[in-house]
Amino acid sequence: MKKARATLDRVLSKAGIASRTTTREWIEEGRVKVNGRVIRNPDHWVETVKDVVHLDGLKIREEKKMYIALNKPGGVVTSFGDKRKKLDRWVFPVGRLDMDTSGLLILTNDTQYGEALLQPESKIPKTYYVKAAGVFAAGDYFDLAYGLDIGRGETSGRAIVREVRVSDKYTWFELTITEGKNRQVRRMCDAIGHAVLKLVRIRIGDLSLGDLPVGQFKVLNHEEAQKALQK
Repeated sequence: MKKARATLDRVLSKAGIASRTTTREWIEEGRVKVNGRVIRNPDHWVETVKDVVHLDGLKIREEKKMYIALNKPGGVVTSFGDKRKKLDRWVFPVGRLDMDTSGLLILTNDTQYGEALLQPESKIPKTYYVKAAGVFAAGDYFDLAYGLDIGRGETSGRAIVREVRVSDKYTWFELTITEGKNRQVRRMCDAIGHAVLKLVRIRIGDLSLGDLPVGQFKVLNHEEAQKALQK
């Protein structure tokens, strides 16, 4: 009987962890073991039935897809850390939130799902709760909603803006965008002269952060995960 074999990078990508390009980088970095031995050659042949593969200490296998909603705290790159080990499987973050931004971050082992969320043509809406310095004029809301120059040769597209409340020093509002430019919300507010003091992502598609505590995560069922793809 012919043995079931595949290259190491393909074994990892088929498990739904990441693209083959990314898994090759991980292998070369020494993060992958086969039968307890570090393998740095992405083209190393693996007998898929017999050999045991680990990535960062976690056993790799083709398994049920997992979707997780994490309420990321501000001030850290990620806070999933040891919680990932409790799941006994590898998951990766879909997109990113910068260090100073908190809120909803999706993690999964479903690469197709992750790609669907990140593709620019998908135009998945993402809603942020923003606290900004100063009191907004009517023109500020207009500029945010209809697009403006945010520097680096880039402009923001149309957005939905909803004022939440205003004091004599601050403005709180919700902003929904369908783009994913680097630090886009902060750059949009900088462009109208109002620094962002607090930024929380509260919704992706129809998937809301809800009352999930900061630093905690929730495993989503398939129906809940699909809400993030709704426009």
